[in-house]
Amino acid sequence: MRLHVLSVSVIFALAGCARTPSQPADPWSSPAMSRTAPAPTSKSLPKPSGPIVTPSNDTVGRVISVNPKARYAVLGYALGSVPPIDSRVFSYRNGFKVGELRVTGPARENNTVADVIVGECQVGDEVRKD
Repeated sequence: MRLHVLSVSVIFALAGCARTPSQPADPWSSPAMSRTAPAPTSKSLPKPSGPIVTPSNDTVGRVISVNPKARYAVLGYALGSVPPIDSRVFSYRNGFKVGELRVTGPARENNTVADVIVGECQVGDEVRKD
């Protein structure tokens, strides 16, 4: 009886080993995913049709306050992007350059003061280096 049970178990073990797949099954892949097309090469990628626009790293600020008689303006910038003292910046209104300013300080947090050298500026004008 022992020989009979042993021989049956050996037959089942050999039959189970004979049916193992050649590649291990991945539980996350499906048959549809295995038939995808190969990744495109750089030669087959389409070329961009329009102009390529790269963002500027220049700091952009705004005019917060203006004293036209004393010819100075208070400028507000993003935190950490205040221009250094004695640098020249330009004020823009509706995309047109309307004034030239020289940063004189004092600077506090994200605000600084600038003298109006040429032209004019108003509250809300954009200020950036040229």
